Amino acid sequence: MCYRLKMDSLVGLLDGPRARGAFVLRSVMEPPWSLRIQDEAPLTVVSIVAGHAWVTPDGGGPERLETGDVAVLRGPNPYTFADDPETPRDIIIHPGQVCTTLSGEDLAERMDLGVRTWGNNLSGSMTMLTGTYEQHSAVGDRLLRALPDLVVIRSGTADLPVVELLNQEIGKEEPGQEAVLDRLLDLLVIAVLRAWFARPEADVPAWYLAYSDPVVGPAIRLLQNEPGRQWTVASLADAVGVSRATLARRFTELVGVPPMTYLTDWRIAVAADLLRHEGMTIGAVASRVGYGSPFALSTAFKRIQGVSPAQYRREAVG
Repeated sequence: MCYRLKMDSLVGLLDGPRARGAFVLRSVMEPPWSLRIQDEAPLTVVSIVAGHAWVTPDGGGPERLETGDVAVLRGPNPYTFADDPETPRDIIIHPGQVCTTLSGEDLAERMDLGVRTWGNNLSGSMTMLTGTYEQHSAVGDRLLRALPDLVVIRSGTADLPVVELLNQEIGKEEPGQEAVLDRLLDLLVIAVLRAWFARPEADVPAWYLAYSDPVVGPAIRLLQNEPGRQWTVASLADAVGVSRATLARRFTELVGVPPMTYLTDWRIAVAADLLRHEGMTIGAVASRVGYGSPFALSTAFKRIQGVSPAQYRREAVG
């Protein structure tokens, strides 16, 4: 039960930035090489499948990655991948995965090595797989805030068979291949984050630990899965089979906020993601997340986000 609840917590929080046409690429490089990544993506996962590389987040020290290591980088701050920390940067990755030299020369054609494969030498000694979530999400931000700028899972310290599957699939051109890669990327990120949160040095958020509680875990799942339902503390307590007082006390102790405060925060986060879809009216968004009118949503939304739903939409999609 504990394993399933914790998996559900990550799945729910990844549902916002869930890969949809994510940028997935195999890079093959021969030294010397240095990539300055300033794509502003919210989340990137990198797996070294041959050779080694150094990753240096801005403001942090260099970290050597060996074959089998997997790294997760939290944006939007830039970072550098290189064969050696001292190698001068010669390639810049911009937003939209535009690749240029320092002087601005486009490198897309020059470094194209085949289907989803890129680099300076097809026989290069270093190969890494990169999966980038390029879309921001208010729901996913809850997860990102719990992570350091760089998470490294060393080879052999976690069971990550999905890396090999991703390596096998990344170069294929089959019907539905993009969806296959998206799902494999999601699975890899979930597995890596699960392994990270199990580490003693990880700053594990309260909501993640609460998922293993037999009372609070099911309550959180109900609130996340059905934000549009007209919940009260009493109805939520009844749904999980405890008294109102027990749920309120235990929920607040483990999560840090009362159940209805958690629900409001979750509703507004889901609403923020839905507002990015121009096909949904603000009234439809309000109904989806449990508010009886656009005005009611707007009042709660502005209190938490600082802007109205309409203004948030203009800024998000503009």
